[in-house]
Amino acid sequence: MNYPSIHLENVINEFSKLPGVGNRTALRFALYLLDEDERTSEQLAESIRKMRSEIKLCKHCFSVSDTEECEVCRDTHRNHSLVCVVENIRDVMAIENTNSYNGVYHVLGGVISPVDGIGAGDIKIKELVERIAKEDIEEIILALPTTMEGDTTCFYINKMVKDMDVKVSAIARGVSIGDNIEYTDEVTLSRSILNRLPFDKIYGR
Repeated sequence: MNYPSIHLENVINEFSKLPGVGNRTALRFALYLLDEDERTSEQLAESIRKMRSEIKLCKHCFSVSDTEECEVCRDTHRNHSLVCVVENIRDVMAIENTNSYNGVYHVLGGVISPVDGIGAGDIKIKELVERIAKEDIEEIILALPTTMEGDTTCFYINKMVKDMDVKVSAIARGVSIGDNIEYTDEVTLSRSILNRLPFDKIYGR
């Protein structure tokens, strides 16, 4: 497609890099900003700048936060002996939306995927093991994608903590095989957490 302005084309190219955004949608976004008051574009640019420069990772769970410790980790009414292990912040948001979980989280920042060049050392597994050793954690719930990569990560974590004094459970398979946690409906996800099973019973090890 030929564009009348190189500046418009540059904006469209940047928008089209976003997940799920094609050239037509990117063009619509760009033209919307062009038609709006200049302040709209400035506010968008400033909010993105602040997000990139000011958002931190929680020092305990590695979820995103505006402070060194996220709201969940700061909440003294939550059960800090129960830790739900998830792939990313989107999974934290999905579980929180169920209003059925009162523990805390550990965000791995990915799953083991040799095809993508992601090994155990590239995600927060070592930090999870260290956390279990230092904190009074009674149970970890493995709430990872029901994919080959998710299962591989579950097996690896279970192996790393098997000699530690901690119970390992996994969400019940109400979540379909191959599904990501973030796309699971709230009722199914809530029941999967509440009806979690010992890791060995689900994975047979």
